[in-house]
Amino acid sequence: MDTPLDLLSHATRHLFFTGKGGVGKTSLSAAVALHLADAGKRVLLVSTDAASNLDEMLGVALRNTPTPVPNVPGLSVLNIDPDNAAESYRQRVVAQMAADSSDTERSTVREQLSGACTTEIASFDEFASLLSDADPRYDHVVFDTAPTGHTLRLLSLPKAWSGFLAGNDRGASCLGPHSGLKMQELRFKAALDALSDATQTTVVLVARADAGAIAEASRTSEELHALGLHNQRLVVNGVFHASDPGDAIACAIEALGTEALHAMPANLRALPRDQVPLRAFDTVGLSALRALLTTAQLPTPDDQTSNLQTSAQGSGLDALADELAQAERGLIMVMGKGGVGKTTIAAALAIGLVQRGKSVHLSTTDPAAHLAATLDGAVQGLRVDRIDPIAETQRYVDKIMASKGAGLSESERDLMLEDLRSPCTEEVAVFHAFSKVVGEARSAFVVLDTAPTGHSLLLMDATGAYHRQMVREFEGHTAGRMVTPLMRLQDPAYTRIILVTLPETTPVSQAQALQDDLRRAQIEPFAWVINKSIAAAGTHDPLLRARLEVERRQMERIANGLATRTYVQPWKARAPIGCAELSALVTKTRANDR
Repeated sequence: MDTPLDLLSHATRHLFFTGKGGVGKTSLSAAVALHLADAGKRVLLVSTDAASNLDEMLGVALRNTPTPVPNVPGLSVLNIDPDNAAESYRQRVVAQMAADSSDTERSTVREQLSGACTTEIASFDEFASLLSDADPRYDHVVFDTAPTGHTLRLLSLPKAWSGFLAGNDRGASCLGPHSGLKMQELRFKAALDALSDATQTTVVLVARADAGAIAEASRTSEELHALGLHNQRLVVNGVFHASDPGDAIACAIEALGTEALHAMPANLRALPRDQVPLRAFDTVGLSALRALLTTAQLPTPDDQTSNLQTSAQGSGLDALADELAQAERGLIMVMGKGGVGKTTIAAALAIGLVQRGKSVHLSTTDPAAHLAATLDGAVQGLRVDRIDPIAETQRYVDKIMASKGAGLSESERDLMLEDLRSPCTEEVAVFHAFSKVVGEARSAFVVLDTAPTGHSLLLMDATGAYHRQMVREFEGHTAGRMVTPLMRLQDPAYTRIILVTLPETTPVSQAQALQDDLRRAQIEPFAWVINKSIAAAGTHDPLLRARLEVERRQMERIANGLATRTYVQPWKARAPIGCAELSALVTKTRANDR
């Protein structure tokens, strides 16, 4: 069986696929798992991404238990579902309580375990068990991970919790009594040992031939080395070569990729590397996934380019900035799957509002935080910062120690500080910072570039948990009006959610799933932005024209029921980096440069 991936000839038991959102981690991890199973191996494919679309790719419903993939002997798939994991975790903690515990005490513990922090640690607990408990049913466990920032958080948890629990059997955290957590310590240590063992675990850094994706892969590589994960490989996905030197669009796409690869940092150059060419087909279905790693090509659909010009027509970001500027103030949250261009769209809209005479605060909840590099300069009237988890955690700890530590004995203060060293404290601190930013929109425009979908949903969980707590505490009180961050997000006059997607199957499916999650929380998205559309570019490259049919279908899908407002941002031969380039995207008189 032919394959361009050398990593398959050196496959360890655990294979982690990680990288910037949108680089193709899910496609590649699924294709690798499928290839190993076809070669006679017993494989478990695990998704740690709350926004995974493995079900769509493989044609099987994802569950929190291993599920055989139809027509693929030896391959099973498992989704670490955060809600199911959290409920299982709560049941285990309650079961450990003393037999004479009252129903009230048990209910109290369950309520304490209802926050986003519990959801995260419960997901990690299942993830750790896959590393620490070598299931003899499987030869390989392939992990399709969430985008980089969330994955680094996940991979750091074994060390964080092992350090927190070491010698600590006093007090209680948001995960229950420390004495109960001590039983997890051996599992955490085993997980950390497995992650650090090059004979057991390989981390596959996935990037595209794109400067931003390569830069993030380089940063990720350094952070993984710091965590003790040294067995790394690089896969560059979607490498494109133009077939006609006279096609300006195709040649521009190839030139951008070639330039990015030539400028690759030294730490990535030192890694074993594979390249996967751009394919004409969408990687949905077993046939497409098998073809991704071979030289075979699937039949391309009939050319319907005549329909593409109409499909690509739509208002641009300038029109969206005009509509947003009609308000005097408000919160604009830009959300979506990693890699769709949220940061670019958020920065451009912030600049567009400044152009229209507004004072704007632009911030981000993304641990990867690309805002500064995207802006590459200052704009008068625009305040830019980020919610830095480390800084916010220290600020939160200092505040709690100052307000609640006064008057305590030295030993009591030591115990309080010990509890605040829990990794869960970061989640609480980030939520408080997020709430503060949300509140600023009462008097000005706030544009918030959010983390990729899975991480943002955890933040939404924290917002919901806080809202429920406040409702209980204010129940029966009539004085004053309680307004929680969730209530502000639910108010369409206060908050406008912009969903960003690419005109491809996976990003659109995940934007739809995110919209469904938001609607369940009674938050209605305001508009969709279809980013990097090449439908009207005029290319005649055969491979790109085949991919344009995929784009046409997705644009029709969005127009026919998914979005009430749709804005289209064309693909640019030059990435919109810097204030001048971003400004051009939202200027009313901008040229339709492609």
